[in-house]
Amino acid sequence: MGVAVLAESHTSPRVVLVTGAARRVGAEIARTLHQRGLNVAIHYRGSQQEAEQLAAQLNAHRPDSCACFAADLLEVAQLPALVERVVARFGRLDMLVNNASSFYATPLGQCDEAAWHELVGTNLKAPLFLSQAAAPWLTRLGGAIVNIVDIHAERPMPGHLIYSLAKAGLVALTKGLAGELAPTVRVNAVAPGVNLWPEHHDGFDEQAREQILAHTFLRRSGQPADLAGAVAFLLLDAPYVTGHVLNVDGGRSVYI
Repeated sequence: MGVAVLAESHTSPRVVLVTGAARRVGAEIARTLHQRGLNVAIHYRGSQQEAEQLAAQLNAHRPDSCACFAADLLEVAQLPALVERVVARFGRLDMLVNNASSFYATPLGQCDEAAWHELVGTNLKAPLFLSQAAAPWLTRLGGAIVNIVDIHAERPMPGHLIYSLAKAGLVALTKGLAGELAPTVRVNAVAPGVNLWPEHHDGFDEQAREQILAHTFLRRSGQPADLAGAVAFLLLDAPYVTGHVLNVDGGRSVYI
């Protein structure tokens, strides 16, 4: 971190790294934060085409404000290099959104090490080590982290034992990091309820979906914009909030 880079970092737009930002909720988070004036580092693993299309759309609105970065978050050794590439491109890193997540069923009796490696890896291990890699820049610039957790971190989802466990760990990580990085860096989490349904049914057929919505106060699923707005609030509009988990679930967590 040379003096010239640091001098530039205090005058250039703030930068956020969003993991899993090429598609679905991650893409909406990237769009929303970009609209709020941030430069956006779009992380992806396999969705290169979608990531590049999103970057092109955002750069068309504000040139050189967005770039794509490929990395396998399960490879912990790559994570410091990911942060370094973002800083090399933008000159700074102010904020981190740990959004990337794997999700599928693992009923007891069908849990195996491969599922453990992927589900705990993407939902807990990667956020820990990426946050650690980003911490020096976030601390220097007074930044913030938002983790995407799940309402089922507190009330495990039947048949999704490893996923629920991993998200519970991410809630604990959120609160732990809030203390470890205080008072300079704020760390919070957003806990979705029903938002975008899984791309594969994975037990969520039409009947199951209707039953879930019947036990949601607002009787409807949320939209990616609901989660993106909550992320933007915690990053940009809540300077005295840290260590908090914000449920964005239409009241679902009250029922379950």
